[in-house]
Amino acid sequence: MQYKIPVQIENEDKIFLNLSIRQLFIIMIGGGLGYSIFKSLEPNIGADIALFPAIIVAGIWVVVALFRHTEMTFIPFFLNLIRLNLNITNRSWSKWVDSYNSLEVGYIRAFEEVKSTGEKKNSHEAFETVEDKLGKL
Repeated sequence: MQYKIPVQIENEDKIFLNLSIRQLFIIMIGGGLGYSIFKSLEPNIGADIALFPAIIVAGIWVVVALFRHTEMTFIPFFLNLIRLNLNITNRSWSKWVDSYNSLEVGYIRAFEEVKSTGEKKNSHEAFETVEDKLGKL
């Protein structure tokens, strides 16, 4: 029995004006914040001047909602940009180096250090066993 697996399962469905539910929700939040800023500033400084900060806030939220760069939305892109700038001097690629720990981002340990601590089998050792098995074929 064969099953068809959807190719684009991660893509969001477009609901209204070619926008997804997530994008519509973000735009509604931004519009609400812009409106509340406008209503709070209007009695003190007038409608013409209060419109500018409200439009700026709502515009920022629209940009966040519509932002897409290399299939990333705004939040993952922004967090990856911060991570890159924080670790720019620490991150250099080296073969067989465990460079990512979920608790300490940017903490790099050499393969020899991991081997000397006697931790679980890592990708280097697993790769060597696969290489040995392929060599025996």
